Amino acid sequence: MATTKQQIDEYLQGIRKSFDIPLLLVGSDFQKQVWNELLTIGYGETASYLNIAKGINNPLSVRAVANANGANAIALIVPCHRIIETSGGLGGYGGGLSIKKHLLNLESTKL
Repeated sequence: MATTKQQIDEYLQGIRKSFDIPLLLVGSDFQKQVWNELLTIGYGETASYLNIAKGINNPLSVRAVANANGANAIALIVPCHRIIETSGGLGGYGGGLSIKKHLLNLESTKL
């Protein structure tokens, strides 16, 4: 637990760009597929729900991808804040849009 806290603190200070924490993803097979795809979005990068749906070879599952994204219980570590609208808009975020914007700004993502 101390390692997790340390890594989160380092991330929030702009020192750490990825997490090295063993994860136990608990959800449906589809949710785990989506969450693992989210883990491929690099620091400072963004993707859309459509990008994720295509990444899991299920391009018609955009709405289901959005639902899985919303069910992500470890949102900072499995980076659902990096999902934006296809149009480039901020979209939603379970932690609130101000936090999402802060995290994207921390990662220097241009919106």
